[in-house]
Amino acid sequence: MQAKILVVDDDPDILDAITMILQSQGYEVVTARDGIEALANLKAEKPDLMVLDLLMPKMDGFAVCKELQDPRWSKYRDIPILILTSVREDASRRRYELETGLLLDVDDYVEKPVAPDILLERVGKLIKRKEKV
Repeated sequence: MQAKILVVDDDPDILDAITMILQSQGYEVVTARDGIEALANLKAEKPDLMVLDLLMPKMDGFAVCKELQDPRWSKYRDIPILILTSVREDASRRRYELETGLLLDVDDYVEKPVAPDILLERVGKLIKRKEKV
């Protein structure tokens, strides 16, 4: 059975590009355009991995990460999160810590634009790690 990946980004071109890259390797892809849709799809689809943009309308990726810390989301805690964003990692981590008092608890962090082979390598690693759990 192929892994299911939830890709969350408000840019339709990026969603299309990442979907094509992942589907070319046989992954099943579910998409969302903001954090609210992401959380709904997380419940409905129970993906094996979430690729999450940080800067989005309605509810951004920071808010999604914070929401997932809530005990009501505990059964989704083992789903790895790969942040894919144009924001530099150190800036994102600092902002999240300042806003929430928590460390940004994600499994990997990739800055856009990302080369397809790097994206696939990172996704593959996270999926393998989840399967071992």
